[in-house]
Amino acid sequence: MSEKKYIMTYEGVKKLEEELEYLKTVKRKEITEKIKVALGYGDLSENSEYDEAKNEQAFVEGRIASLENMLKNASVIDESEISTDTVSVGSIVKVKDYEFDEEVEYTIVGSAEADPMNFRISNESPVGNALVGKKIGEVVEVSVPEGVNKFEILGIRRD
Repeated sequence: MSEKKYIMTYEGVKKLEEELEYLKTVKRKEITEKIKVALGYGDLSENSEYDEAKNEQAFVEGRIASLENMLKNASVIDESEISTDTVSVGSIVKVKDYEFDEEVEYTIVGSAEADPMNFRISNESPVGNALVGKKIGEVVEVSVPEGVNKFEILGIRRD
């Protein structure tokens, strides 16, 4: 099976690199210190501080491995080449959301950069996937867990 490619913007790659650097330099040292302190408490069989520090260490090491994999398999898009004719990764799309009768702007990003609370939606999400490849004026219907949402594309731009 081939490795999954992560489509990312340059900004997204920088954020992942910063998180990776923080985890490797700062967080690893903090956890090592916690483990040393917990070892000083003696008997490891009933040492909750030690167990907690080891669990945190396992989580951080897993996140480091995940970030390294994403960065190794990142496919960075050149934002200057993003078309404003059709929606693609890197596009900022203004849509009319018929369900809430409001206009919303979404930035279409790769799955590693998705942050729905900040209107950064993945090209792999139902809404992102439905918008990709569409043009201004098109109306798309998207199956979501709550039913079907309808969006009209009002504008496409890039930063």
